[in-house]
Amino acid sequence: MPANIITADDLQEFKEELISDIKELLTNYERVTIDKWIKSNIVMKKLGISPGTLQNFRINETIPFSKLGGIIYYDEEEIDEILKNNKNFFLKKQL
Repeated sequence: MPANIITADDLQEFKEELISDIKELLTNYERVTIDKWIKSNIVMKKLGISPGTLQNFRINETIPFSKLGGIIYYDEEEIDEILKNNKNFFLKKQL
C-alpha cells in the first residue's frame, strides 16, 4: 500500500481553506448577543407598568419571555415592537 505523504504546502492549503470556511460561517451566522435580552425591571420602566401588570402580561402571553435559572429575560426588540404596536394603550396608562 503506497504511503500518503503530506507536504507543508498541503497543510498550508488546508489551513487557508479552513479559515475561509470559518469566515464564511461566521459572516452568514446571525449572532444573538446577550445584549438583546433585558430583565423585568427594565421592561417595567420602558412600559411604565407595575410588577403585577408585567406578570399578567406574561400569563396572558402578551409579552414573550424566557426564564433561565429563575431569572426572566425579555427580547428587547420584541418589547420595542409591542410598545410601538400598542402606543395608544401605553400612553393612556401613563396619563
